[in-house]
Amino acid sequence: MPAYVNVGMLDEEAGLAYAPVAQESLLSYGGRYLVAGPTPEPVEGVWHSTRFMVIEFPDMDRVREWYDSPEYRRARAIREGKVDVGMLFVEGTVPEGFSLPGQHTRACT
Repeated sequence: MPAYVNVGMLDEEAGLAYAPVAQESLLSYGGRYLVAGPTPEPVEGVWHSTRFMVIEFPDMDRVREWYDSPEYRRARAIREGKVDVGMLFVEGTVPEGFSLPGQHTRACT
C-alpha cells in the first residue's frame, strides 16, 4: 500500500532535523522508501515542492499506526510551521491492473 509524500522546506535547518527522526520512525513501523530525491520537472501541471518521496507500508493499518505513533508525532513537532508536508495514504491497485476481478474489457475492433 503506497503512501505518497510531498515535501517543501521553508526552513532548511528544520528539514535536516526532521528527516532523520521521520526516517527512523518510518522504518521502525515497516515502511520503506521506493523513491526519494529532488522533485523533477513536472511533465504536466505544477508541483510546488522541493522534494518528492514515495514510501510504502505493508497495509493501511500499519501506515495509520505509524502516522499516529509517538515517534512520528515527535517528527511532526520538529517540522511544525517550518517544513510543509503533503501526504496521501493510497491503497494499491489489484494485481490485474485497474480492472476488478470478474470485470471484462472489450477490445475495440
